[in-house]
Amino acid sequence: MGEGGFLFLWLAVGAAGAYAPGMEYRHLITIEPGKRGGKPCVRGLRITVTDVLEYLASGMSVEEIVSDFPDLTDEDVRACLAFAADRERRLWVLPAA
Repeated sequence: MGEGGFLFLWLAVGAAGAYAPGMEYRHLITIEPGKRGGKPCVRGLRITVTDVLEYLASGMSVEEIVSDFPDLTDEDVRACLAFAADRERRLWVLPAA
């Protein structure tokens, strides 16, 4: 059971889902069990998708993020957004019975 009496379901749709993804991010976003607790990371670096999204949410621009983290590229930041959008698209929230 999720928050507020809602059940969260993760819909596992393959690459041939019912929509066309905005960006192919799978070669840029990696998940390794021994790195950062298995969280999605950028290109095997120790920078998580969540880190990048939080920087954006705090008001940092893509240019500021790339400047502060020279290992990242503009494409990496866009890949984080695409990954998050894809994950959100696959999450279904249903009222609890």
